Amino acid sequence: MENEKINIVIVDDHPIVIEGLKIMLNSQPFFNISETFTSGSEIINFVKSHQIDIILLDIALPDANGTELCREIKKISPDTSVIMFSNRSERSIIMQSIQNGASGYLLKNTSIDELVVCIKGALSGNIVFCNETKHIISRPPSQNDLPIPRLTKREKQILQMVAQGKTSNVIAEELFLSPLTVDTHRKNLLQKFQTKNSTELINRAIQQGMLEE
Repeated sequence: MENEKINIVIVDDHPIVIEGLKIMLNSQPFFNISETFTSGSEIINFVKSHQIDIILLDIALPDANGTELCREIKKISPDTSVIMFSNRSERSIIMQSIQNGASGYLLKNTSIDELVVCIKGALSGNIVFCNETKHIISRPPSQNDLPIPRLTKREKQILQMVAQGKTSNVIAEELFLSPLTVDTHRKNLLQKFQTKNSTELINRAIQQGMLEE
C-alpha cells in the first residue's frame, strides 16, 4: 500500500472528536478520511458497500455498544481493521473488544505519533495498543474485569428500563409482557452480570460500557 492512501472511517458521537481526528490524520500524506459517522447503524450500512482499511470506533454510541458493533463489522468485512478509540479504560472492555475482533484499543489522549504507528501496525496484522492501554492490560484482573455478558435484544431493553428506575409492572405494561416474564429477564440479567441486586446490576453495566452514566 506504499502508493495508495489508507482509507479511514471515524465513528464517534462527538463532532469535536471527529474534527480533531480529521485535522490530525489529514496532516499525514498517506491517510484518507473516507467518511465520518456518529451512529452504529450508519457505519454498518456503509461497510456493506464500501472497502475500508481502518475504522476508528468509539465504544459509546447512541444506538450501539462499540464492542458488539466491532463484531458485526468484522462479520461483514473481515479484512477491515477496527481500532477502538475511546475514553473507557476498563480492562474488561479492552479485552472484550479484542475478543470481538478489534485490531487494537487506543485511549483518546493518544498522541498523533502513537496513533499513526498504531494504524500502520494494525494494517500489518498486529494487535495494537497505546502505552496507557498496555499498562492497563498488564495489570492483574480485578472484580471489575469480569467478561462482558452477551445480552439478547429483550434483555438490553429491560436493562435500559431498569436503569431508568422502572418497576417490573411498568416494564411489563410498556413491553406487553407479563410481570413474571419481566422478573425472569431481570433474574437472568443479575446472573449474567454476576450481581445481587438492581443497584449492583446498573453499576456493573455502566462499568462495562453497557449503559451510559
